[in-house]
Amino acid sequence: MLLIPDLIKKKRDGAVLSDEDIGAFIQAVTKKNIQECQTGAMLMAIWQKGMVATETETLTREMMSSGDVMSWPTEWAGLVVDKHSTGGVGDKVSLVMAPALAACGCKVPMISGRGLAHTGGTLDKLESIPGFNIHQSAEQILQILSSVGCCIVGQTEMLVPADRVLYSLRDATSTVDSLPLITASILSKKGAESLFALVLDVKFGRAALYKDLDSAKELAQGLMDVGNSLGIRTAAILSSMDGTIGRCVGNSLEVIEALQALKGNGPEDLMELVTTLGVVLDVDGLVLAGVLQKLGAGRSKVGEAVNHSVGAEMLVSLGQRVRKGVPWLRLHYEDPAPTLDQINQLQKALVLGTNESTETQQKHTLVRELLLPR
Repeated sequence: MLLIPDLIKKKRDGAVLSDEDIGAFIQAVTKKNIQECQTGAMLMAIWQKGMVATETETLTREMMSSGDVMSWPTEWAGLVVDKHSTGGVGDKVSLVMAPALAACGCKVPMISGRGLAHTGGTLDKLESIPGFNIHQSAEQILQILSSVGCCIVGQTEMLVPADRVLYSLRDATSTVDSLPLITASILSKKGAESLFALVLDVKFGRAALYKDLDSAKELAQGLMDVGNSLGIRTAAILSSMDGTIGRCVGNSLEVIEALQALKGNGPEDLMELVTTLGVVLDVDGLVLAGVLQKLGAGRSKVGEAVNHSVGAEMLVSLGQRVRKGVPWLRLHYEDPAPTLDQINQLQKALVLGTNESTETQQKHTLVRELLLPR
């Protein structure tokens, strides 16, 4: 294994770091066996020379596993979701989105960060609330999610500790806008959340970290590639960040505006981001087939008659943008009629994302049609 100065030189000279090299660097950061100046030098070497896809993926995995990785009750399968924005001015969407998703039945264990460069940080906003504690243990996070469905916390010694160190030094070393460092920072936290689905809001424009659309597209694609490689169903939205989101900019003012939005009185652009537009991310075909079988489309035992008229029509497709209240499935059935439990199963088979989040399908309509008697 190379010593830390050798690793820095290797990356400085443009070589590809091995999995062992990256693991040694992150382990040194986590165990504090590295000087701060050496960490800064490695960050600058990565900023200057970049990383290939395999390096970025390994960096993300090593940072993710530098501390605890959350685990959830089996009954939460498919419900643990999150969103992330690459940052902007007045971007308080997380403060509105997390409780909104929880109200829809999702579990949102959001590990967030502080402001970088000119962009605001969700944790900084929350700490403008007197007495708010952003540091929670894994056990406390589980308890909070069981109780209210969402939480927004920061990295700790036990949750993605490597990123906590690197995140603070990126600002001080002017390496904020490094694509591999952004990717690893974002997705190491989301990976530690053990998510089912994630929607990324990748900003571009005058007030974003990336000023042009092409750079934002490159970041979005890299984030999706690494996110999906971690087993998280990941989608990205590109959104303009030339001005501000909402009317207020500044930590305490943004919290106040977020509270107004939760009461239904937020500025129009913020309300639209949170409630209006959705993107179809996934439909669980196994769940759909199981319900149809119970309605008569299949056999549960040898020789049982099949109702050939029972079936379903998908009214949406993957990647399609849909609005609140839009029907997504037309169910054809006779007798027996679908039970409420079966309808709920079908609703859970649909996974949606919005401009700012992943969101469940309770806001969308299941269209049922009665068939004429045979």
